[in-house]
Amino acid sequence: MLKLGLIAGGGSLPITLAGHCRSVGRPYFVLRLKGFAEQALAADDGVDVGMAELGRGINALRRAGVQAVCFAGHVARPDLGNLKPDFRGLKALPGAIAAARKGDDALLSFLLREFESEGFLIEGAHEVMRGLTLQEGPLGRLSPPPSIQPDVDRAFQAARAIGAMDIGQGAVACDGLILAVEAQEGTDAMLSRVASLPQALRGAPELPRGVLAKASKPGQELRVDLPTIGPETVRRAAAAGLAGIAGEAGRILVVDRDETQRLADELGLFVVGVP
Repeated sequence: MLKLGLIAGGGSLPITLAGHCRSVGRPYFVLRLKGFAEQALAADDGVDVGMAELGRGINALRRAGVQAVCFAGHVARPDLGNLKPDFRGLKALPGAIAAARKGDDALLSFLLREFESEGFLIEGAHEVMRGLTLQEGPLGRLSPPPSIQPDVDRAFQAARAIGAMDIGQGAVACDGLILAVEAQEGTDAMLSRVASLPQALRGAPELPRGVLAKASKPGQELRVDLPTIGPETVRRAAAAGLAGIAGEAGRILVVDRDETQRLADELGLFVVGVP
């Protein structure tokens, strides 16, 4: 079993993966990205590194005997002009700037190649922890009613359109209208915007309407940045008056699956994987 280097951004996904490694006895080491990694990872064997401290991070991984790395968690797009790179980071900076101008996918692919060039195997979160993705069909006890299928289709159409432009991975549709699309602010902030819309345009917890759809970007590097849902997604979707959440089966990560399912059933939302 290869020792895993967990390159941890924000959110619960890195915490889930660290817990999984402990439960199966897989050795791991955490690179906690400063300003992003959660405090819950502070006690794990690892080191805190800045976004541009590439050399320091790689050296720490090597000293720890890491053979494979996994990028997990939310990281906001950095202001490349304000980064403080070490020597290895400075060497990579021109390539990172050039890739960033092509979009987030290009930047992520560039970072993966940097670690591969240093001899590390790259593992996606869904490869580290099998069963992490949303499977086809309903996650909980509720299935989407046939009447909402046009909104499911419409939301997926919008999500895939913005994905093709490397803008985001999610969209909300209600009664045939696109209420919101995800950009740099992320899914949670997008759902908060939907919740602030007039109720004539959206549903309410007592009379839910509409759907959130999440889809991977066409040609996306599947080892990093797969769309993710979890309990907070369900809470915010319910607060926005949505009837449910739909995601591409096998290409959506579900963080804290049991709690996500329990909460969806409790709040009366469907969560479904579509082929």
